[in-house]
Amino acid sequence: MKVRSIVTPEGIPLRFALARAGDRIAAFVFDLFVQSAAIAAIAIGLSAVRGSFEGSWLTAIIVVMAFFIMNFYFVFFEVRWQGATPGKRRAGIRVIDARGGQLETSSVIARNLVRELEVWTPLRFLLARKLVWPDAPTWATVLAIVWTFTFLFLPLFNRDRLRVGDLIAGTLVVQQPRVMLLPDLIADARGTYEFTPAQLTFYGVYELQVLEDVLRAARADVIRPIADKVRAKIGFTAEVADDEQFLREFYAAQRAHLEQKLLFGQRREDKHAK
Repeated sequence: MKVRSIVTPEGIPLRFALARAGDRIAAFVFDLFVQSAAIAAIAIGLSAVRGSFEGSWLTAIIVVMAFFIMNFYFVFFEVRWQGATPGKRRAGIRVIDARGGQLETSSVIARNLVRELEVWTPLRFLLARKLVWPDAPTWATVLAIVWTFTFLFLPLFNRDRLRVGDLIAGTLVVQQPRVMLLPDLIADARGTYEFTPAQLTFYGVYELQVLEDVLRAARADVIRPIADKVRAKIGFTAEVADDEQFLREFYAAQRAHLEQKLLFGQRREDKHAK
């Protein structure tokens, strides 16, 4: 397992395990299956209305719908689910900002638009060559094959397993942090501060992973602003004498809350998840 350290703009060091090549491939294949199923469902639904596509404007609609699904499926889910798609969730991986900041919509769009050049364009040529270029010479087919496999296997030949889209957008694909109570971080949680169930619904696994790294670093210059941000977010108005103690007890309470929900099959990956 390859682990990378990232220093956030606030100076907080975070450690992430890079997603394995097999997990990335499995996630992409699953997402491709979902996309194909969606296109097939649209085609079947429209054929039931029209009866036949021959000489029909419905063919154009399906082509346009397929284009949007293939190109914006990843953008939609990675923006809405903070770096995850159905396939990535299934594989336990997600996209993050390589500089430790918030994953921006512009980065998500950039990394996924490049996929058109990486995958879809050469694949269209290989699978529908007679439609794309009826008289294509042999060298064009060879070039398409080399193009496809070069970009497909690029993550296997660089240190951080980056595809071209990641290089352009400044992103990494990492494994999801696992929920696990850490005794060394909750040993000092004496129950000084009490949190309501409503106050423990704002954050998910990802944010708790960040808080864990903050507590491990134990830097006084970041403890106070993080504590202030958490209190403002959850609406905690009681007096706090020790910011680090407050964060440790919030960490322990939030972990226990998440693990309790896991017992009932309710996993909240991050604060954006519903």
